[in-house]
Amino acid sequence: MTDTILSGQSLAVNDKLVSKNGRYALGFFKTNSSKSSQDITNWYLGIWFNTVPKFTSAWVANRDKPIQNTTSLELTISQDGNLVMLNQSTQSIIWSTEANITRNSTTVMLLSSGNLILVNSSNLSEVLWQSFDHPTDTLFPGAKLGWDKVTGLNRRIVSWKNLIDPATGVYCDTSDPSGADQFLLTPLNSFIPYWSTGLWNGKSFASVPEMAGNNNLFCSTFVHNDQEMYMKISLVDETMVTRNVLDISGQSKLFIWSESSQDWTVIYSQPKDQCDVYAICGPFTICNVNVFPHCTCMEGFIIASPEDWDLEDRTSGCSRNTPLDCISNKSTTQTTDKFYPVPCVKLPQNAQEVEVAASASECEQVCLSNCSCTAYSFNNGRCYTWHNELLNIKALQCSGTTNSTGETLYLRVSAKDLNRLKNNRKEIVIGVAVGTAVSVLGLFALIPLIIIWRNKRKGSGHIPDGVQGCNGIIAFGYSDLQRATNKFTGKLGEGSFGAVFKGFIDDSIAVAVKRLDGAYQGEKQFRAEVTRYQIAQGVARGLAYLHESCRDCIIHCDIKPENILLDDSFIPKIADFGMAKLLGRGFSRVLTTVRGTVGYLAPEWIAGVAITPKVDVYSYGMVLLEIISGKRNSCTSSSSGGNLDVFFPVHAARKLLEGDAGSLVDHMLHGNVNLDEAELACKVACWCIQDDELDRPTMGQVVQILEGRVEIGMPTIPRLLEAMAGSTHSP
Repeated sequence: MTDTILSGQSLAVNDKLVSKNGRYALGFFKTNSSKSSQDITNWYLGIWFNTVPKFTSAWVANRDKPIQNTTSLELTISQDGNLVMLNQSTQSIIWSTEANITRNSTTVMLLSSGNLILVNSSNLSEVLWQSFDHPTDTLFPGAKLGWDKVTGLNRRIVSWKNLIDPATGVYCDTSDPSGADQFLLTPLNSFIPYWSTGLWNGKSFASVPEMAGNNNLFCSTFVHNDQEMYMKISLVDETMVTRNVLDISGQSKLFIWSESSQDWTVIYSQPKDQCDVYAICGPFTICNVNVFPHCTCMEGFIIASPEDWDLEDRTSGCSRNTPLDCISNKSTTQTTDKFYPVPCVKLPQNAQEVEVAASASECEQVCLSNCSCTAYSFNNGRCYTWHNELLNIKALQCSGTTNSTGETLYLRVSAKDLNRLKNNRKEIVIGVAVGTAVSVLGLFALIPLIIIWRNKRKGSGHIPDGVQGCNGIIAFGYSDLQRATNKFTGKLGEGSFGAVFKGFIDDSIAVAVKRLDGAYQGEKQFRAEVTRYQIAQGVARGLAYLHESCRDCIIHCDIKPENILLDDSFIPKIADFGMAKLLGRGFSRVLTTVRGTVGYLAPEWIAGVAITPKVDVYSYGMVLLEIISGKRNSCTSSSSGGNLDVFFPVHAARKLLEGDAGSLVDHMLHGNVNLDEAELACKVACWCIQDDELDRPTMGQVVQILEGRVEIGMPTIPRLLEAMAGSTHSP
């Protein structure tokens, strides 16, 4: 292998250039155009990380001009001295360096920095063209990002279109066109930023405090003079393999290759809130950073292109289930269109204020009178309307029944969709209650509790006076439930320790009430069902509070069963903060020595990179597996061949994929377990212990999943844990 192409030489499809340090390679690579079109193959010329087993592109020459279904490609130096990519079958030029060359004797070299250069063969220091001047989505260490005032060259990086298509995407990282000493993340065709570095203060950019002070990972340089304005990042340890990329998510991310997990680990990203990225979910969507996935269609809309969404390209957003009446009938005076309230959101920015509307009803009529008006909001005596596509709607966390931080958007929908949405709101699923009232059951065998589990959009039914509720659990008096069930008639079925009756609250909310038939046995089995799931939820809520609700993010750093205490009511308390680490809200991760307990340590910690709260998520996943199984994650079991060490996390992941979560549950429960909850807990645990911290949920998301507010798919088996277990340890 060589790092050079001389005049008269060429590079074929199966050939490649390799830099002298072996880190980078240049050659042809291919991708499938889509998941559903496996027969279409696109070929590209690019540079990738040669020492990384997971193929990762860093630069693409013909990103917008792929060659399909052919291997007749050649890279060579043309007669005019430029480096060209040829289609041999047609002898046409697909891509060229297009340098202004006066001498046609040139040489191509791939440097150890990853820079592909075209130089004068007689004077190798005379660079005629370089890939560093034409970046795609990645900023190489040592490369400049910014503006050459002499030539007019603007070095900027632009995201890929989707996960497999390197074509020009929708987000751009560029210098401030006004000349201010900062860099912006913007939509490609707009200079309206959704995030900026802030101004350079001589040591760092204002919004990037990680650049200031001692940093053992990288150092940054910023230059602004009469000739150029640029920044560049250099590695402190040049043996470290890093990747600074503008992701398809619209976030600027810095990755480090982890040998232990054999994957890329994010150590920095901006903006931190995914929903701050402009139009990240496309039109007629709501972005919620506290759920996964973050993007959902607004009510009355469906995903416009599911195939693109699977590839994380959501620019097409969502489309209406039913066309508006004003469009179908072309009438704005007798339209049947209605408005559906979307509470607790950050409103889109492109609002038009309507001064003539002095009330909410007048504001509504103004919007109805214009068919292009798709939503309105009336707040603090002011009317605002939005026309055509709705972008950048962000869900906010509001307390109680008031929107302390968010407002209500009224979305225009067809009358048909509005009726369907109203009916969906009334479909309330009722479950048997669990909670602190377990101790009461021993004294009052016939006093049941119920939980009202609402669907994704909470209904607004009235609750009878006298009932008491907290955190979603509503306790009813015996007389209330006797009246609701017509004195416990209309039996729906028989459970393991009680009968279930159908009833109605306020004559509108359907409920199912379980009545315990035996005090002692009922309490015993009731405890068996709920002690553990509640504990799992309680620990998750505690960690979510530490990570997301304190002034500084607190990383516990040593989550294990010994540090989870239970009070008399089986309420879990997280203990022993001797190893805890504070993470300021302006930082994404923190450097620390390896700490914690073997068996609960996340892979990135063992690899020695800076950590995030996701290390607690990993430890929680390991603890949750122990709560489910009632045994340590590493144990000894007997088999026909004698004793066999079984690594339970891998065993659990396999059984989960086989649909046999029930076999993982502690046998001490004697089958008294909710299998749906057990399976959900197993899914959560396996997501929490994924190798890549980006694949793990946040603790806030874990809480929502365990509470049934967010659905998740089936996790994959963590590769690192599977490797640790070894093929001979398969249960």
